[in-house]
Amino acid sequence: MDEKTIKEALLKGERVTLECKKAKSEVPKELWNTYSAFANTIGGLILLGVEEHRKEIDPAKRFEIIGVDNYQKLLTDFWNTINSDKVNENILVEKDVEVVDLDGKKIICIHVPMADFRMKPIYLNGNVYKGTYRRNHEGDYHCTERQVRAMIRDSFEDGNDGILIEHYNMDDIDLDTLHRYRTLFRVWNNDHVWNEVDDKTFLRNLGGYIVNREEGKEGLSMAGLMMFGKGLPIRERFDNFRMDYLNFCNLIGEERYSDRLTYDGRWENNLYQFFSIVLPKMTFDLPRPFRMEGLQRVDDTPQHKAVREAFTNSIIHADLMMDAGILRIEKHDDRLCFRNPGLLRLPIEQIYEGGNSKARNPRIQNMLRMVGFGENIGSGFPKIIAAWKETGWGEPELKNKIEVDEVELVLPVSATANGIKDSQKSSQKSSQKSSQKIIELIQENPNVTTSEMAEKIGVTRRAIAKITGALQAEGVIRRVGPDKGGHWEIIK
Repeated sequence: MDEKTIKEALLKGERVTLECKKAKSEVPKELWNTYSAFANTIGGLILLGVEEHRKEIDPAKRFEIIGVDNYQKLLTDFWNTINSDKVNENILVEKDVEVVDLDGKKIICIHVPMADFRMKPIYLNGNVYKGTYRRNHEGDYHCTERQVRAMIRDSFEDGNDGILIEHYNMDDIDLDTLHRYRTLFRVWNNDHVWNEVDDKTFLRNLGGYIVNREEGKEGLSMAGLMMFGKGLPIRERFDNFRMDYLNFCNLIGEERYSDRLTYDGRWENNLYQFFSIVLPKMTFDLPRPFRMEGLQRVDDTPQHKAVREAFTNSIIHADLMMDAGILRIEKHDDRLCFRNPGLLRLPIEQIYEGGNSKARNPRIQNMLRMVGFGENIGSGFPKIIAAWKETGWGEPELKNKIEVDEVELVLPVSATANGIKDSQKSSQKSSQKSSQKIIELIQENPNVTTSEMAEKIGVTRRAIAKITGALQAEGVIRRVGPDKGGHWEIIK
């Protein structure tokens, strides 16, 4: 740290990664709350010897450099305390604490890194549920019991998707889903010995079924149930977790969305079906430049691979045990969004650099990798960045949304590049033609039904309902009487 760096930080004000303490002659007690909060969030800088005047609006006057008296004593007290039972873990090394001369006064700079996920939570006074803090905006807040439990779960390097789900067995597996997966597995691993075994053995080899010989128990693992299970058993065991896909592209009138996949009884709501159904929807509009390898056309592009990687990451990093957790995939005219419950286990800088892979669900990660989806050596995110850099559509943005315990990856998409604008124009022209045709049909027969309109125009009944609704809102037509037995009138 130097004078310029510190003053630039002060001009930005206290925030999620900066805390100033007066600390004239002693280490303030509140420092330890901030130490826990920074370590459990994304790290931060504590400045001792800087007083904040909270009522001052001018950033240049809000922070006053007052310095500390006898900095050597403060340092000794600080190190003695952090190495005592005041905190459960000292994650600092000597270089993390510096004394800097500023305006002729000495201040102490304490850089608290984000704690390794295997060491979290960092807590005070020997009480994990009452002494654990997190940072939010400018304040340190007690973690809820739910947040503490999430950090404890994350501290297991081997993940949680390998736990045995008691009383759930092969009867709770959707065999259609499993067999679809096995078909793809055979394509990717044609000579694999697992292709010849029965379903239960195959699932056990994948880590989806567990036999605990010591306790005499066996059954599905979390990975097996969530990936290939029937919808009802999944909802019974994990009613906290949901999967949702929403398409907000090409909306007409007051439509909230143009397509949605959620729990509606028309599919087995397991992760593999969700992935298989939604992935083609996400990549359908991406451009496929003409490219040949030898005599064969290659339709796969780096951008298609990047979307697959992003989707895979959202699944393998999702906290499946989080209260009210939602794996939410969204498609917009100008962006693709992948959101999963649970914060990042690694500092965001390490993820951008690549080289590390710390999936929450390593068995699910392996299941997807065995059929061609996802990396397991930490190179996935750099590949996403590289693929998007080629397009000129904008930079991918990875957000660690601390306030809602969620990670979001946003991939910008050019409306011109992916054909959305063209499809919007085409859709508008088609809608205009259909509107005109509907008016003509009503003129010919005011008693014409929605089904008859749909058949004669060649569109769905839902499309007719949208168009007639828009025409009524515009005051072009109106419905007189009930749906059955009523008739249409043309107003203008």
